[in-house]
Amino acid sequence: MRSLLRGPAMRLYETLLEWEVSGTPDHVAVIQDGNRRYAREQGDDATDGHREGAETTEAVLEWCEELGIEELTLYAFSTENFERPADEREALFDLLERKLREFADADRVHEAGVRIRAIGEIDRLPERVQDAIAYADRRTRSYDQFQLNVALAYGGRAELLNAARGIARDVRDGDLDPGAVDVGTVDRRLYDGPTRDVDLIIRTGGDERTSNFLPWHANGNEAAVYFCAPYWPEFRKVDLLRAIRTYESREVSWRKTRVQRALALIRAIENERGEGGQLLERLRERLPSEQADALSEQADVERFAD
Repeated sequence: MRSLLRGPAMRLYETLLEWEVSGTPDHVAVIQDGNRRYAREQGDDATDGHREGAETTEAVLEWCEELGIEELTLYAFSTENFERPADEREALFDLLERKLREFADADRVHEAGVRIRAIGEIDRLPERVQDAIAYADRRTRSYDQFQLNVALAYGGRAELLNAARGIARDVRDGDLDPGAVDVGTVDRRLYDGPTRDVDLIIRTGGDERTSNFLPWHANGNEAAVYFCAPYWPEFRKVDLLRAIRTYESREVSWRKTRVQRALALIRAIENERGEGGQLLERLRERLPSEQADALSEQADVERFAD
């Protein structure tokens, strides 16, 4: 009886979460952890866990499209994964090759306008996987409705180190003025993949660390992070919705903090100049209505608190 009730209850909870979510992040990045542990607990081989994880990946892609998320980056194979047993690596490479080609040929991918790209040290991968990456890139190159980035042979430190080396080399050779180095200079030297900063990082499997995943795109944007216990093959739509709810809560808190800081700065300037609220009023007149309302609301809160 309990198992019979679990399905309807979960669907009801999923609907409730969908009602609670008022907006979604543009770019979600996922660390797909727990395939091997899941397989071990089921009494299966690691390759079975990876296969079931691949099914979850397909489902998450559909959920992101349903929810209006515009970009998804999946941490499919890290540079550390090269240290795994040879037979497991080869089975995983076979799975990656097959899934990349299946995705590239899938009707739903073309109907949804999904652009598939790989990021990482691609030249370290077997030739058959590189060929599958190139195939997926060719088949989806003209699409821009949804961006799917697959991180393969990826390491965040290596990405930043390669960018720093490239900049140092150009400066040494006289091709780049050190004073001209800016955010755009670094961006152009990163792996060609993500088109926007990361808003939300999700890690499955219970570990609470981001494993140097997309440090430039995530840390620089102060991305929200959601850690959850289910292994990747067990990840459900409700888990994705919970992650988005966490992102929204963080965004509300962040906006409030920024308003509080801005108001404190305005008050300090007014006190120094003896303007008595004039600067705040002039600023409200020039701000977009949403920002002006937020500033007014916070000013009222502080006035009543005094």
